[in-house]
Amino acid sequence: MKFTLLGTGTPGPSLKRMSSGYLLEIGDDVIVIDHGPGAHHRFLELGRQATEVTHCFLSHLHYDHFMDYPRLLMTRWDQSGGKLPPLQVYGPSPIERITNQLIGPDGIYGPDIKARTEHTASLDIYEARGGVLPRLPPAPVVRELEDGDKIETDNWRVTVGSGWHAQPYLNCLAFRFESDTGSICYSGDSGGVCPAIVKLAKGCDVLVHMNHYYSGSEPNEAYRRFCGNHIDTAHVAEQAGVGSVVLTHMTEQIDAPGLREKIIAEMSAIYGGTIIWGEDRMQIPIKQDQLGRID
Repeated sequence: MKFTLLGTGTPGPSLKRMSSGYLLEIGDDVIVIDHGPGAHHRFLELGRQATEVTHCFLSHLHYDHFMDYPRLLMTRWDQSGGKLPPLQVYGPSPIERITNQLIGPDGIYGPDIKARTEHTASLDIYEARGGVLPRLPPAPVVRELEDGDKIETDNWRVTVGSGWHAQPYLNCLAFRFESDTGSICYSGDSGGVCPAIVKLAKGCDVLVHMNHYYSGSEPNEAYRRFCGNHIDTAHVAEQAGVGSVVLTHMTEQIDAPGLREKIIAEMSAIYGGTIIWGEDRMQIPIKQDQLGRID
């Protein structure tokens, strides 16, 4: 199990932090978890290609969590030469409808796909990449998820949970990934001290949690439940008993020297595990004995 942060920022434009995106590798499976604007660029900076991706999990349908999803769909299909199995896509309703609105015959990319599957020049390129005619349009396998669903493969399993965020307007999911080599819980954009996230993350090696703003600066209680803050994040990690907590989805408000150290110190007074200040392209150790040390 190998876990890498692609984007650790927010919807706010930033050259330092791209929007939400994560990469999980287990055996031969390459799983992207959320794919917000810029996440695919970070994926390319790691030397990776869309054709390597086997699965895509989306936590919720705020644009900063799936704007690069169509880029992944189209690039993987276009570059594959028709030799890859369908991309396995998991997410909340209405991701199936949205996917069809993107790549269906009358979808946003419908004219593009028609040209690439019928124009002679495009077909020549397709055959040069090893494709065999006729060229078929992209056909990902999309499964809509709900709180409590479970997914199991030969090498890993997922338990689906639900956090506090943009309900009832968006169905906001969280995911617990487990394999023989470790466990990771991704809380999506859950805020507050959400009992469902504490339960989902119980005993995990790594908890990846939204840490959007400095505690006490929220305008009201509703905002606190909508967006994560450092004190609540520390309580979630402590109550869940996780090995490490990774802070992500951070605004410029808290991403500053001095305040970063203050946040970590205040969290450490509540949570006794490892606190990791997430950065784009950072690889996260799964087990505590994998953490770097000075000998």
